Amino acid sequence: MSDIIARGNVENGDKLFKARCAQCHTTANGAPNKQGPNLYGLFGRKSGTVAGYAYSDANKNAGIMWGEQTLFDYLENPKKYIPKTKMAFAGFKSEQDRADVVAYLEQSTK
Repeated sequence: MSDIIARGNVENGDKLFKARCAQCHTTANGAPNKQGPNLYGLFGRKSGTVAGYAYSDANKNAGIMWGEQTLFDYLENPKKYIPKTKMAFAGFKSEQDRADVVAYLEQSTK
């Protein structure tokens, strides 16, 4: 784990998630998919595998195993990380913001 990811702030990540992600994603066990898939169980899961969500072929075929570093890198620019993904989010340019969201997701998706 990089130093920046280790310094992620869960509370700030919660605020960022609610402001920029929650309109498309849920994190609770059993919560529905929205515009984006439910993120419960995200860490250690292969990209494009949430049941009942209609992923793009790009996401299904990316073969990414989600972890702290892959998610941190993805959240900078999702369309660059997985070209032709359906995810319309432009990304978090700030390393600290990405670390905070990763910390929040690590806690909220278990």
